[in-house]
Amino acid sequence: MTVTPVADPTVGNLATPVNSSYFSKAFLNALPAYRPSLSPNRRGLEIGMAHGFFLFGPFAITGPLRLTEYASTAGLLATIGLVSILTVCLSIYGTAGTGPNVQPPDATISNPPADLFTKAGWAEFASGFWLGGCGGAAFAWFLCSTAIVSPLVKIAGGVWSVS
Repeated sequence: MTVTPVADPTVGNLATPVNSSYFSKAFLNALPAYRPSLSPNRRGLEIGMAHGFFLFGPFAITGPLRLTEYASTAGLLATIGLVSILTVCLSIYGTAGTGPNVQPPDATISNPPADLFTKAGWAEFASGFWLGGCGGAAFAWFLCSTAIVSPLVKIAGGVWSVS
């Protein structure tokens, strides 16, 4: 396989063995942002759930209240705060100017979702992101407060004697 231009050679979008391989195409097209037949709200919900779930850990385990009994609650509130800030940024991006930029088809993503790159679609995406992010953070908070995961959270936070 050689490196060739996807469409116009002056644009600089090249089909390489990395971005045009079967694995890369299958992986990226299976992500919620590019999966076919999803509404913008559902795309935002799935992406927000992943972000909320994974942002909870750093806030709860390495935050300033990590050695107190309020570490998980502070992590939950900090995650919800960051997800809210990110949602405001998504909303600003979607309403500024003419709206979000439409991604043209390329070597990896042959059919980008057209309904996402409108002002209304982006607003639905942002609201789904907020709901999913808060739900993902709440699920991580609940999971870390269970009897099975709680000792692991204490060990990760620096408390070696779990009682």
